[in-house]
Amino acid sequence: MKTSTDGWGSGLLGVIIFSGSLPATRIAVSGFSPMFLTSARAVIAALLGAALLLALRQPKPSRDDLFSLAVIALGVVVGFPLLTAIALQYITSAHSIVFIGLLPLSTAIFGVLRGGERPKPLFWLFSVLGSATVVGFALNSGAEVSLVGDLLMVAAVIVCGLGYAEGAKLSRRLGGWQVISWALVLSLPAMALIALVSLPESWAGIAGDAWAGLAYVSVFSMLIGFIFWYRGLALGGIAAVGQLQLLQPFFGLVLAAGLLHEKVSPLMVFTTLAIVLCVAGARKFAR
Repeated sequence: MKTSTDGWGSGLLGVIIFSGSLPATRIAVSGFSPMFLTSARAVIAALLGAALLLALRQPKPSRDDLFSLAVIALGVVVGFPLLTAIALQYITSAHSIVFIGLLPLSTAIFGVLRGGERPKPLFWLFSVLGSATVVGFALNSGAEVSLVGDLLMVAAVIVCGLGYAEGAKLSRRLGGWQVISWALVLSLPAMALIALVSLPESWAGIAGDAWAGLAYVSVFSMLIGFIFWYRGLALGGIAAVGQLQLLQPFFGLVLAAGLLHEKVSPLMVFTTLAIVLCVAGARKFAR
């Protein structure tokens, strides 16, 4: 019971930290290209992760772990940040945040495929209902819909769910912060090269808000949030704790309205409430 409670607590902290990711990315792409933003945040986080690994003298992962680390890097270090950064050029962060409602289903599916979990049948009913609610919102939000932006967000959710499940599985042996740190270090050479190639032509016109957004997604979204998130998934179960992501729209919509002054429609609020009700049912039948 204590392990499960600790897992849910760590997972909730991770979700709260991740809730600022899309608004911060939205701010950051006002000054940086999606390619530079994706690579720069990975480089900064990788340097911090490498410093932690060296300072605490962590053993190197085995060769058998390299495939999983590569999947994690492709999913959460490269895939999700890049796809969302591009998507946010077409849609608002308030609109994109609701797609996070698809992440629990994606994570749960990969939890079964990669983590060996077996939720009860009713779990899938509630997960599908939550996802269907999000898709219904995307199809009925009027002028805010961008087919390109929405498809990019769906792709981001798929690769992110894979990265979450793979990272949670590996965290059971290596530890949460070690997993994300090694995945970042593995991606560092490629990300550093991309960052150099995609450097802004001029730094003079980049506003302080864009720098703040880059700092947040580099330190919190790319490293600190994963420390809590992977620990939560490993302790409490990938499918079960993964449902906490359905709470992320609540926090994210508040941030989008408060920081970016974006319009939060009644439909967005209704959708968020509906998917949070779904998480309650899914959590009950997760095991």
